[in-house]
Parts: sequence; C-alpha cells; structure tokens
Amino acid sequence: MKKETINEVAAKLNENYRTEELFMPKKWRMLPDRSTVIAIIRDLRQIIFPGYFGRDSALEPDTTYYVGYRINHLYEALKEQITIALHYQEADPGREEDMIARAREVTDRFFLQIPQIQQQLLKDVKAGFDGDPAAQSKEEIIFSYPGLFAVYVYRIAHVLYEEKIPFIPRIMSEYAHGRTGIDIHPGARIGDYFFIDHGTGIVIGETTEIGDFVKLYQGVTLGALSTRNGQQLSGLKRHPTIRDNVTIYSNSTVLGGETVIGEHCIIGGNTFITETVPAYTKVSAKSAELVFKTQKEKKDRKDLWEWES
Repeated sequence: MKKETINEVAAKLNENYRTEELFMPKKWRMLPDRSTVIAIIRDLRQIIFPGYFGRDSALEPDTTYYVGYRINHLYEALKEQITIALHYQEADPGREEDMIARAREVTDRFFLQIPQIQQQLLKDVKAGFDGDPAAQSKEEIIFSYPGLFAVYVYRIAHVLYEEKIPFIPRIMSEYAHGRTGIDIHPGARIGDYFFIDHGTGIVIGETTEIGDFVKLYQGVTLGALSTRNGQQLSGLKRHPTIRDNVTIYSNSTVLGGETVIGEHCIIGGNTFITETVPAYTKVSAKSAELVFKTQKEKKDRKDLWEWES
C-alpha cells in the first residue's frame, strides 16, 4: 500500500510540474539563492559595523587588507546572484553577455555606495540614541536594536531596487521582516536620521516617502488606501508622504498616496488618517472612556458576571 500511495502521489505531482511553469522554471533559468543573499546581508554588516558581528584577526593590524579581502568575496557573490536574477527575468537567453555586463555594472555601483550607506546608518544610530532615553550607548543600538537592523537591510535593498534588480531586494527585506516584525518595502524612500522605536508590526509601503528626523513607534502602518485594483496600481503613488521631524506613535495608520503629514507633526497613538495633516499639527484619537464595574453580589464562581451597558 505504501508503495502504491507514493507512486500515485509522485505521478500526480510530476503532472503538475509539467503543466505549471511556476513549479519548474525553464532549464536555462534559475532563481537567486536565498541563503546566499542572506549571507551577503550578514557579511556586509560586519564591514559596515566592524567589530560588532564577528571579529577577524586581520581587522586590527590592517583594515585596508581586511576590507578589501571581504569585499572581493562579497562582490563576486552578489554579482553572481544579480546575474541569476537577470537571467530569470530576461526572456531571451541569447543576451547572456549583456546580462553579465549589466550585473557587473550594477555590482560596481552598489559597492561604490557602501561608504555613503555607512554614513547614513551612523546618522540613524545617532537618531536612535538621541531619541531613546533607555539607550545606554550608541554601541547598544548597533548591537541589539531590531529597528536599526531593519533600516540597515532596507538601505542595502533599496540600492538594488533602484537598479531594478528582481527578487533580491525583496529577499533581503523579507529576511529583515521575519527577524524583526518590521516590514519595510525596499522601494520606499527614507531620509536621514530615521529611528524605529520597538518596531514590531511596523509596515512601510513601496511608494512611501519619509523625510529626515522621523520617528516611528510599534504598530505604525504607512499603507495604501486601497489595493482593490491590484496590478493596475503598480507604479502609482499609493502610500503617504511623511515630511521632516514627524513622530508617529504606536498603532497609528496613515493611508493613501495623496496623504501628506506635514513637518513637525505629532501623530498620537491609535489614530487612523486618510487625509493630509498640515505642518505643526498634533493629532490624537479621542480617548475611550474606561468603565469600572463590580459584581452585584458575591458569587462562588469568578466567571459569573452581569454586564450592563
């Protein structure tokens, strides 16, 4: 019985494989390797924040040699994954040389931006330290804050998103999402001195624009007002714009591509916003009234309550 069951299931699955291209990509195409992309993210963090996420004996005596050695390895690994991604996207396998050349160009531009990304992340660290009285040091933020990790991955993935590289930016962002509970689409545009406090449950959509010195708390959603039309909305501005020096407190939702939160606004917790808020405005949700009731009479069982409106 076991043998017959296995044979029947295998035959039916093989039939599905033959009829659905999503299951069996064309022979000349492969998908990027997720574990390799994640390894690149981990190894890049050791270069951007040396000494925090693994030590190398070559680091202290000669940083130039250390960095060059590590980047050489990462360059080849990333170029290979970009080439694979471009191969999969390209319908014409005869353009292999063009895709290899483009992968090399993209990889060059990516690594040339690493020093700038490092400087941006140092500004994010400063924003975190200045904005969180619980932080003991900037080192603590680098070493242990999930918000900074999510922003680090975003800033890496955003470069490849801007280069229109398929698959890899989303592999990176979903890795950070899984680790932190913070979902930042690599297409979002985020300025300097960005700080996420606590962070769990934050969602930042693809066409969101965020200025400088913005602070978000847990549960904030910067989303689309409606996605009912699906792919017809692709490429359109669907998510809000957050200007400089804005703080959005926990569990607040800001929706819509035409929604703008002006400079120096404070958005209180548990608010739901679908229209523009002028600069220097404080928005808060009316607090619900707390009603305390006691049991009308003593009862033996704790779960016997009489609720009245």
